[in-house]
Amino acid sequence: MATRAPAMSKLLLQPNTEESDEAILAKLGYKQEFRREFTPLEVSGLAFSFTGVLPGIAAMLFNAIPNGGPVAMVWGWALACPFVMCVGLAMAELASAAPTSGGLYYWTYSLASPRCRNFLSWMVGYANTIENIAGVASGNWACAIQITAVISIATDQAYTTNNKQLYGIYAALILSHAVLVSLGTKVLARLQRLYATVNLCLCFIVIIALPIATPHEYRNSASFALGEFTNLNGWPSGFAFILSLLSPLSIMAGYDASVHISEEASNAASAIPWAITSSIAVSAVLGLGINITIAFCMGTDLGGLLNSPMGQPMAQILYNSFGKTTTLALWCLIISSMYMVVSNALLVGSRQTFAFARDGALPLSRYLYRINGYTKTPVNTVWFDAVFILVIGLLAFVSTPAINAIFTIGVTASYVSFITPITTRFAFKNDFKPGPFHLGKLSFPIAVIAVSGMVVMIIVFFFPSTPQTTVQEMNYTVVVLGGYMFLAVSWYYFPVYGGVHWFKGPVSNLTPAITGDHRDHGSVSEKEEQRDADIYVSVLDV
Repeated sequence: MATRAPAMSKLLLQPNTEESDEAILAKLGYKQEFRREFTPLEVSGLAFSFTGVLPGIAAMLFNAIPNGGPVAMVWGWALACPFVMCVGLAMAELASAAPTSGGLYYWTYSLASPRCRNFLSWMVGYANTIENIAGVASGNWACAIQITAVISIATDQAYTTNNKQLYGIYAALILSHAVLVSLGTKVLARLQRLYATVNLCLCFIVIIALPIATPHEYRNSASFALGEFTNLNGWPSGFAFILSLLSPLSIMAGYDASVHISEEASNAASAIPWAITSSIAVSAVLGLGINITIAFCMGTDLGGLLNSPMGQPMAQILYNSFGKTTTLALWCLIISSMYMVVSNALLVGSRQTFAFARDGALPLSRYLYRINGYTKTPVNTVWFDAVFILVIGLLAFVSTPAINAIFTIGVTASYVSFITPITTRFAFKNDFKPGPFHLGKLSFPIAVIAVSGMVVMIIVFFFPSTPQTTVQEMNYTVVVLGGYMFLAVSWYYFPVYGGVHWFKGPVSNLTPAITGDHRDHGSVSEKEEQRDADIYVSVLDV
């Protein structure tokens, strides 16, 4: 087993703002392998476009409308946003202290007790992996449904689809995403400017144009838009409203998106935390504006929206207001925006997978820990995640509720991986030193709010959509996520070959000849080895 480099004994050293990103990464035990092509603005653009406010709201209306209707859409969003910001702030502090692609599992190892840090790091890494994969799968499935809605609009709602056809579109989308994300870092970084611009413009188009275009018969009064509570699923009204929070919490769930490109971003210790917090703030304001606009322009027949032959309540709302031609144009833009969201989800997921494989924790880590010689990106992990996502999509052939479970799996798995490092920071004795972004005395109360809320919502998200359910209609989140985490625990404790026998947390890859880490890192030139050695010696001097 590789010997841990001495530099890894102090994992959360306070970054000096005058130090290079490469030197800060070396303090964390890793050499620079990616090209740092993401500017701070592009990092923020990625975080914002990853949220995908409008396509996310369009995809999740099926959850908000029956569990509160306008009240859930408007006030549920407003209630969820401060909680989301608390989680984001707690994450931003950790990201500023240790800006590495490993992120969550790396922080957990650094902050936890030596008695349990290997196991906790292992579990967080696997929860974070399935979070990212499920996030891509859910966004891709939503995009496939939105594409079929275009066909329905174009055929005057004569077209209906089934899960087999949806899976075909889903598979084609993920393959195209994998090709795109395999490109070089510079291309992916520049694309964030386009992605952020499209998402921002779409939000303003809906907020401004929808009220102007909506016919009188579909315009709602303020009392309806801001005070009408509609309960169509049968849960008690209070619990139905809590279930509706799945919508804003799913849409604004990717707090760690920018974290996983830390090693491709310039001035990462400051850029990453500001990307997290700014994207949440902007998404919260725009999302509230969109929800209020929709509530005033959706009409009063909420059951008709849910049962629309288009399969998408948002598509029906736009159709009622704009007519066929304009709706087709707007809906194509929404699909494009969702496509961008999913592409970014695969991008950040592949970087997390790469980081976890770099520390030897995944099956086939030897092959996954590779930087493509031409693109200088981890192409192997991109396609590894893509194959996994194709497999998850097969849940569509079990039932519609089974495939819908991937929406909540992404959120619940992310909460598991978020709760652990935030908690370990305060639960264990450690040498945590904040980076350039820190909250001071507010750190602990914000962490308490974030962790308490996430624990409650994990339990809530395991409930089915209706109180009277069948085997086909149950919420499969607990089954799929529980089964996945059980396999992760089983592999860790597997006799002889399990992770408990060889996984030692993050392992330095600085100059294998010096650190004793003799894993296959690919070809390394003498010049690169000398550079790594110089960095390593300078870190030891610190």
